[in-house]
Amino acid sequence: MKISNKTKLVFFLVFCSLKIVGQNKIAVTKIGVTKIPREIKYNGKVKNAITWNDKLGENFVLTCETGEFKTKYSENDGRDSEIYAYHYIRYKNVIKQNWKIYDFIKDCPVDIEASFLKNTLNVTDLNNNGIGEIWIMYKIVCHGDVSPCEMKIIMYQEKLKLAMRGQNRVKISDMKYDGGNYTFDKAFNEAPSYYRDYAKKLWNKNINQKWQ
Repeated sequence: MKISNKTKLVFFLVFCSLKIVGQNKIAVTKIGVTKIPREIKYNGKVKNAITWNDKLGENFVLTCETGEFKTKYSENDGRDSEIYAYHYIRYKNVIKQNWKIYDFIKDCPVDIEASFLKNTLNVTDLNNNGIGEIWIMYKIVCHGDVSPCEMKIIMYQEKLKLAMRGQNRVKISDMKYDGGNYTFDKAFNEAPSYYRDYAKKLWNKNINQKWQ
């Protein structure tokens, strides 16, 4: 059976549309500390540094941790721990900071942690607009027992910020768990559902506490 040129065109357009819908992952490149442009300023120790290109220009995201350190003027022999995440954009050879995340635990006298979850820094393009959606996931806690950590997912696209907050899950007996709940902020609930679907998958993949 001979296929007409018109039919071939329809097949081609359908193929292209499916290909575009599937292009929701942006290729990023990991870079070492020595490759970070000198214009980029940051606090703490770099845990991840990535770069990619999109409609905004050349993007750089850094996640940094201080680790724990002694609290100044603490009466309880407390310790602090801080985390930072930065997004910089190079456009027309000028590098500017687009946003910064800062979170912390202060004056903690027991076990303390503020850290990014391994392999959760991702860049997607779920809405196919050519601008990367940056996913940051981390946990913070000050506790002296086996209890859940506060856990957060923050997504940025340009200046849009979506936040998912809750607790990770810990096993407290053979049949019982504690934690695991979460809530979306107003902006997340008003955003397209595919953002929440992606966040839920990321959350569930990292829901269980991993003891070091």
